[in-house]
Amino acid sequence: MKLRKLVWSFCYWFIRCFIAPRFHFEAEPADVQGPFLMISNHVTPWDPLLLGLSFPKTPMRYVASEHLFRHGWVSRVIERLAGPIPRRKASSGADTVKACLRALRDGENVGIFAEGDACWDGLSHEVFPATGKLARSSGATLVTYRLEGGYPTLPRWSKKRRPGKMRGHVVGVYTPEELKSMKGPEITALINRDIFEDAWARQRAEHVVYRAEDRAEGIEKGFFLCPSCRKIGTLRGVANAIKCSCGLRILYTEQGFLEPSEPFETLADWDAWQYESLRTMEFPAGVPVFFDGGMTLRGIRVGHGEEELARGELTQYPDALACGDRRFPLTEIASMAMVKANILLFSVGDDYYEIRADHELCLRKYLLFWQCSSR
Repeated sequence: MKLRKLVWSFCYWFIRCFIAPRFHFEAEPADVQGPFLMISNHVTPWDPLLLGLSFPKTPMRYVASEHLFRHGWVSRVIERLAGPIPRRKASSGADTVKACLRALRDGENVGIFAEGDACWDGLSHEVFPATGKLARSSGATLVTYRLEGGYPTLPRWSKKRRPGKMRGHVVGVYTPEELKSMKGPEITALINRDIFEDAWARQRAEHVVYRAEDRAEGIEKGFFLCPSCRKIGTLRGVANAIKCSCGLRILYTEQGFLEPSEPFETLADWDAWQYESLRTMEFPAGVPVFFDGGMTLRGIRVGHGEEELARGELTQYPDALACGDRRFPLTEIASMAMVKANILLFSVGDDYYEIRADHELCLRKYLLFWQCSSR
């Protein structure tokens, strides 16, 4: 604990002086007595560092994706200095809940991005349903926190910062006594209300300019269905425009909106349409829906070990996902998630798998296809 406080004192100074200015980030100071469970929305990879600026004297143990723990000595250093709590995406998370409760009962503060993933469309998504139960049973203070302006600053599909205005602040502080008087689902609903962020509603109200060159570059990592020709995988972000081989051209503006505003004004509108379209499309049995080469399939073992199982083409069939010579019926895939933009994680029974791309592409279409098939 003493080492983490010392490390955080240095990190706080470094983040405030050298990282926050690059995002035009302003953190509203918070004065909350620990131990507390902090729950925030999630937008950028930098969120844990930026959010921490609101708690200058209060180090937190963040729940982090399990893949962070598979980098040898680098992972051991991070574990020693920051004490992250591992969370297997696309799994039940029972071990993570137990680790959070232990940390809180030991007097430590814990931070969770309970949506489970950074947003792709500028809208916060609902947290895991059991989040309220965790907060209630922890015996700790619940702190809700909202990051604003993160999506237009650094959307998940982009590597380019476009500084304009970004802010973080505590929304609510709820004592253990208050939480005990509520049921788990009520607390979950309260958390969803507090941390919800609509990037587009905020932009309509504030009209912040987020300047950058090649603003649309990389957008095909998240948006893959053309509204004109309805083909999958033909979209590309070129300079400041989204283009398709059919001739479609849509400008991605400095305020994050789309021009022309028809058929979509925002990427959230586009994303909702592509999800619904994918859900209602009909695909011939046995015929690949889409595919990509240059993939590696690994099995992830307990203790963060991994084993290469296959290499080659990743193919989406109407009823199965195949990588190399391994095939997984969609009905047997219990859960699926993504890390960054090039790692797909999924579980089948007690087995946990990772598919990693060796080049840039849209893995998200596989995730959305599974989501559509499982509902």
